[in-house]
Amino acid sequence: MGNIQIMDEWLSNKIAAGEVVERPASVVKELVENAIDAGSTSIDVFLLEAGLTSIQVIDNGSGMDEEDALKSFSRHATSKIYQEHDLFRIRTLGFRGEALASIASVSKMTVITSDGESGTYVELEGGHMMTHKPGPLRKGTDITVSQLFFNTPARLKYMKTIQTELGHTIDLINRLALGNPQIAFRLLHNGQQLLQTNGRGDVQQVLAAIYGVHNAKKMVSFQGESHDYKVSGFLSLPEITRASKNYMTIFVNGRWVKHYLVQKTIVDSYHTYLPIERFPIVVLYIEGDPYLTDVNVHPAKHQIRLSKEPELLTLIGETIRGAIRSVMRVPQMEKKEKVVKPATEQLNIWKPAPKMDVDKMNVIVEKLYDVQAVKESALDNSIEPAPIATVMEDSWQPMLQQETAAVEEVLDVEQPTTKEPFPELEVVGQIHGTYIVAQMEDGFYLIDQHAAQERIKYEFFREKVGQVNPHERQALLLPLTFHYAADEALILRENKHELEAVGVFLEEFGQSSFVVREHPSWFPTGEEQEIIEDLIEQVLTTKKTDVKKLREDAAIMMSCKKSIKANHYLTKEQMEALLRDLRRAANPFTCPHGRPVLIHFTTYEVEKMFKRVM
Repeated sequence: MGNIQIMDEWLSNKIAAGEVVERPASVVKELVENAIDAGSTSIDVFLLEAGLTSIQVIDNGSGMDEEDALKSFSRHATSKIYQEHDLFRIRTLGFRGEALASIASVSKMTVITSDGESGTYVELEGGHMMTHKPGPLRKGTDITVSQLFFNTPARLKYMKTIQTELGHTIDLINRLALGNPQIAFRLLHNGQQLLQTNGRGDVQQVLAAIYGVHNAKKMVSFQGESHDYKVSGFLSLPEITRASKNYMTIFVNGRWVKHYLVQKTIVDSYHTYLPIERFPIVVLYIEGDPYLTDVNVHPAKHQIRLSKEPELLTLIGETIRGAIRSVMRVPQMEKKEKVVKPATEQLNIWKPAPKMDVDKMNVIVEKLYDVQAVKESALDNSIEPAPIATVMEDSWQPMLQQETAAVEEVLDVEQPTTKEPFPELEVVGQIHGTYIVAQMEDGFYLIDQHAAQERIKYEFFREKVGQVNPHERQALLLPLTFHYAADEALILRENKHELEAVGVFLEEFGQSSFVVREHPSWFPTGEEQEIIEDLIEQVLTTKKTDVKKLREDAAIMMSCKKSIKANHYLTKEQMEALLRDLRRAANPFTCPHGRPVLIHFTTYEVEKMFKRVM
């Protein structure tokens, strides 16, 4: 007897489940994407114990007739791919035809579906059909997945805490809601609402529901177009930042994807507008011919290949940079006003823990830390998952209406659309030799003198480094000598021209040594050797040198070394000259490291602090 055998379908489905069904969020993703593809305008997701006990997804889509309902649990069953040619023009979210079969093989599942003419009820356990009978005629589909991984204890053992698993699902639904603002989403966990959107097609109202009204008001729309692609979306003003890149959401033809180069282009577009290791909130929609994309490269369909990628990245960078520059403004002092929090921040998600604050919720959703599990109250197991929607309707519906109305009311304000000119300021004085105090009719301003001069010097050096002029070189009376290891010397020889592009002219001086006999005359006086050493060190660290980045880093480095430091007292004339130079800068509002240069305090805010107004 030979060694090669054909696996039975049940076993192959369980293996496929290992690719498609990684955790409860994977189940939610497949079921909700199917609901979206079915043309739903309303999708409700109900979870018990982060989905490990029960996941219920109810939609009002096209539903299925009896024949399709029974076929849908077969491996490779799909309504979206008919021939090989279809693989190159995929417009739906799901298409592999493995989701329902894989999920059913590792859970207990009930499906109630109707196309409006006939209804079907199907019950499965471990992939085996247990019950099949007529069902109600409500158009749409209601799928309940319970006891996930009940027959694969090894998989269940590797599940994280309730908080972590729930965090994955919240993150997923947030992104699906952003990608489909025309659909009303509701997410409830253990009977408590975590997210609700109104399905009116307004992306900014979805942003308010997810990130809060305060942040949504500071999101700016953008759009651009090339011959092959259209890009649009919303981005946060530079004053709104996060510690993780997880707040950048990318959609390609409606599909949420993870794309390193697109993400990097977004971050690079904020260059010098954000502090180091801080990131913006961005929602980016990319539209193009499906022939330009390949989504069939990963079982979970997160990764994607793009044709004409360099042209797309250029379009994204130029569009986002233009949007940021058009709305740059002086940061305002944060007002402690009452804002309507999103549902994710309002409710106590894990009983009986105290109400969770915004920062803790952000950590769970953003970084999905595996923190120590909070003890939970026992669930009443007599209540089946299916009736949850009916039981909860009366309790949460009034709250949803109230919250939605509040979100819409707060968002109905004028959004920042034009760049704010640098104000004409009158210098008043200086605080601690560090901050300049200036005033005008609408209040007063604090200016960080080091950040202000950094911005001025950065723009000067960026222009100089961008075009190293042979007529602006200064010979050294005593040449500078640098010694390196043999492998480092090899790297420097390979990058000799890149270093010359930023004003570092190395001559070989022995086997592993170099000498510098001249440097640009605009190098900061007294800092020449340190700057040259720093630029050489950067080349040695990165090995593969990007001239554009090297020039940027050189300009930032020199501007920092040359600028006024803190605790340095200036005369009034010096402060006025600094503000005049700052007014001429292309971006006078942030330093090269993204920190604010000046902050505005309005007269009203000051009077309110002193109780002159109430």
